[in-house]
Amino acid sequence: MFVRRPWVQSLLAWLVSAYLGVTLATMRWRFIDRSSVDAAVASSEGVIACFWHGRIALAVACRRVLKKKPRRVLISRSPDGEFIAKVVARLSFPAIRGSANRRDAAHNQRTFAASRDVLRFIRNGGLVAITPDGPLGPAEQMPEGPVLLARLAQAPVLLFGLAAKPTLTLKSWDHTQIPLPFSRGCVVFDGLLTVARGAEASELETVRADWQARLRAAQDAAEAALAAG
Repeated sequence: MFVRRPWVQSLLAWLVSAYLGVTLATMRWRFIDRSSVDAAVASSEGVIACFWHGRIALAVACRRVLKKKPRRVLISRSPDGEFIAKVVARLSFPAIRGSANRRDAAHNQRTFAASRDVLRFIRNGGLVAITPDGPLGPAEQMPEGPVLLARLAQAPVLLFGLAAKPTLTLKSWDHTQIPLPFSRGCVVFDGLLTVARGAEASELETVRADWQARLRAAQDAAEAALAAG
């Protein structure tokens, strides 16, 4: 397809990143329950951050609370992922290419290599951002992957609920929200969450369901805060 040619993607990525950079700077942002993220930024330990795929355009606003904490975002190796990776790299979120979604991902050599890169980056004190429901959904459903990664890395997890008003909502599977200039934004944080190194299957499922519910709750809380004014 024409739009997936490298030079076209590079041009579009420049345009989208320029738009988002200017738009996010014009917005009024509220950050709620940020003590956990402040603690993570102050610590030399690594951390995992999770937010829903449809809010990836809003997540860049968290640069101001993450400050100089080294950070990467895990982006799929799909053609659409290539475009997203180019956009977020221009907005100070370099990508590691791979996926934390599929349970059989360990059998994919590229994903295994990405997992190694993610673990190395976390263990060196960085923050790795993950969209648990990406790259293909179902929307706002958390698979086991992030829980397994947190157990393996023995790293705490932060959940980001992100909302903006007004936005342009795309007709995509994840209902991607694009903020409009001079709109209002809100981020609700939850964490730091952990999973025991020796957690077994039933415990992992309990953690997965809890994290899914908590991320949905943080998302709802961010939207409610904006609705309340």
